[in-house]
Amino acid sequence: MSAAAATPESPVTDPAGASSAGHVRPGGTGGSADAGGRADERPGLWRRYPAATALVVYVLLRLSGLVILAIFAHRAGADFWSLLNDRFDARWYVNIAEDGYDTGLTGDHPYMKSKLSNLPFFPLYPGLIAAVTAVTPFSAPVSALIVSWTAGLAAAWGIYAVGAHVASRRAGLILVALWALLPHAVVQNMAYTETIFTALVAWTLYALLRRQWLTAGLLCLVAGLSRPTATTVAAAVGLTALVAIVRRQDGWRPWAAAALSPLGYLAYLAWVSDRLGRVDGYFHLQETTWRIGFDGGVSTFTTFKRVLTEPENLALYMSTLLMGLAVVLIALLVSHRYPLPLLVYSIAFFVITVGTENYYWAKGRYLVPAFTLLLPIAVGLAKARRTTLLAVLGFLLVVSGWYGTYLSLVWRASP
Repeated sequence: MSAAAATPESPVTDPAGASSAGHVRPGGTGGSADAGGRADERPGLWRRYPAATALVVYVLLRLSGLVILAIFAHRAGADFWSLLNDRFDARWYVNIAEDGYDTGLTGDHPYMKSKLSNLPFFPLYPGLIAAVTAVTPFSAPVSALIVSWTAGLAAAWGIYAVGAHVASRRAGLILVALWALLPHAVVQNMAYTETIFTALVAWTLYALLRRQWLTAGLLCLVAGLSRPTATTVAAAVGLTALVAIVRRQDGWRPWAAAALSPLGYLAYLAWVSDRLGRVDGYFHLQETTWRIGFDGGVSTFTTFKRVLTEPENLALYMSTLLMGLAVVLIALLVSHRYPLPLLVYSIAFFVITVGTENYYWAKGRYLVPAFTLLLPIAVGLAKARRTTLLAVLGFLLVVSGWYGTYLSLVWRASP
């Protein structure tokens, strides 16, 4: 999955397929040089199997976070596994896997003490949980973690592939590490959809960067069955395909990718509409029962002003910090001329996150699949000394482990 290094003299293919000589690839040193730009001919697994190394790094970092959580969960008398697969959204997904979907605007879920309908939850993840449960001796909650953790590996591999293609193998490895050490990275090990959605997004973007149009379209179609925010990656596929179409590149394939990309998302909306007997069924359900519609950011900015003027919970401050950081990183992505699919996805994802009403405390988690925002940081750290890199990652490991423990043991709402 490694990509050849680009130099200032070598042409680089842009996301739509046009060659732009003189455009320097973000990352500078390329895949076969160390942080100082010197060729590194030392043998080792990293040079032979860089993608496998990225997976090992991801596993070790997430395992470290889980060990921190397990230690404090034991001290607090909390059940470690229940923290991962028996709270908030995890319960809803397991419930759907075991009992299926509701038939109306309300449901009967005494186990969760809720009358809310489970129709807002997209079907890919609970479907996979049900499939694993059917073919293994594991219960649905355990199967939920198996699916989530396996998807985490697929996501880390895809993230590495994107980073290595755009910048360098070193940057790709650091990109994986940064994603594994996000403040909300604990949800990557919970029975949530962050890992499966991120995996589909990463491989869709990688296919786009390589102009593998049909692969990108099909992966995006599947992503549309996992989360409503799949509209962001569909936008990336559609706009990148449009550029190729205007430039008359790759024949009918960009057309096919653009047509395929939204079908999974639209299919689930159509199914919910039929189940509820109204065309706007999904959006009506979200707005009237779950109170989570799109208001263009009115709710977000109202809460933002309150966070700046009144004492609030730590979760709200963290979401504020992460959204502010996202603005800076988007500016860097644009100014450094990163490939079009990455720009479109990053901007669209941020707009969706800010524009969704309510649940301000969870907006940091909403940004977890937007790994592309971390590219400027990964590229910068790829040029740093090893001691600097290790110091930064060590600090992030402590912060991620601490905040993941806070979300699991102290914070009483969804992470």
